[in-house]
Amino acid sequence: MSDSVDLPIIASVVPHYAHPGDAGADLVAAEAVRLEPGERALVPTGVRIALPDGYAAFVVPRSGLAAKHGITIVNSPGTVDAGYRGEIKVSLLNTDSSTAYDVAVGDRIAQLIIMPVTRANFIPVDALPDSARGADGFGSTGYQNPATEPGQAGNRK
Repeated sequence: MSDSVDLPIIASVVPHYAHPGDAGADLVAAEAVRLEPGERALVPTGVRIALPDGYAAFVVPRSGLAAKHGITIVNSPGTVDAGYRGEIKVSLLNTDSSTAYDVAVGDRIAQLIIMPVTRANFIPVDALPDSARGADGFGSTGYQNPATEPGQAGNRK
C-alpha cells in the first residue's frame, strides 16, 4: 500500500482516481471549449489545492485522449508548486490536422499526479565527475534494440 497525503481542496468536481493503484487523479473541464485542428486553449478545472511543502502536483495528458483524438497538453507535465493557491488550468492542444475536438463541461481532460519533491542545493564547480554517458545528448543511444541480432525483423541500421 502506498502512502497518501491529506490535500485541502476547493473544487466544483473533486479529482478522483479511476482505479485502485492509479497514479493520476482525473481532472475535468469546468468550461466547454472547441479546439480546432492545431489550436490550443487554457481550460479551467475549477480545482484549487494547498500542497504541503515538499510536494508538487504534475498535470499530465490522458492517454486515451492522446491516442484517440490527438489531444495533449502543451506544457506537459504542467507543474503546480506547493505555494500556488490559484485554479489549476490545463493548456490543451489539438494535434489532429483535420478534425476539431469539443470539450464539454465535466469531460476528463488531464490527470493530476501528487509527488514528494526534493530541493537541490546547487553547488558551482569547475568540472563535473565523469560518467558512462558523458556529454552525449539527444539520440546518442541510438534507436535499435542492441539485443536484436542482424537479420531479425525490426533490425534497422
